[in-house]
Amino acid sequence: MITVTGTVRSALAAPEALDYLAAFEHTPEWDPGTPVVRTLSEGPVAVGHRYHAEAEFRGKRQTLIYEVVELTQSRVKLRGENKTVVSVDTIDVAPSGTGSEVQYTAEFQLKGWLKIAEPLMRPAFQSLAGPAMDGMKQALDARA
Repeated sequence: MITVTGTVRSALAAPEALDYLAAFEHTPEWDPGTPVVRTLSEGPVAVGHRYHAEAEFRGKRQTLIYEVVELTQSRVKLRGENKTVVSVDTIDVAPSGTGSEVQYTAEFQLKGWLKIAEPLMRPAFQSLAGPAMDGMKQALDARA
């Protein structure tokens, strides 16, 4: 498994930060590696809510179907899958002064024969974190 983490602090209060980040369709606003996300479910975000996402990785666009698997007052966890990878994204939001601190963890489990390539793929996955964290901070602060 490949794990990528990052933390940002924002002037946006924790409840508002979680509301924004839990609505996964906002991801293209802050993550350049995920330029397309469409909601597949009706109504407000809840466990079971599904999304069509297109992620760019190493010059190729791949489709994943994500589902909200956990949603609390401080966390949203989504699980995405396609034929080559399972991705679990966990976003924990905590108050920090008058703003918030967001801990983002993405876990990637490659499928089939690709599992043996995980050590070689790790740097490519980890290179996605910086731009995503920078974009997240900018998007959250713009809403503060």
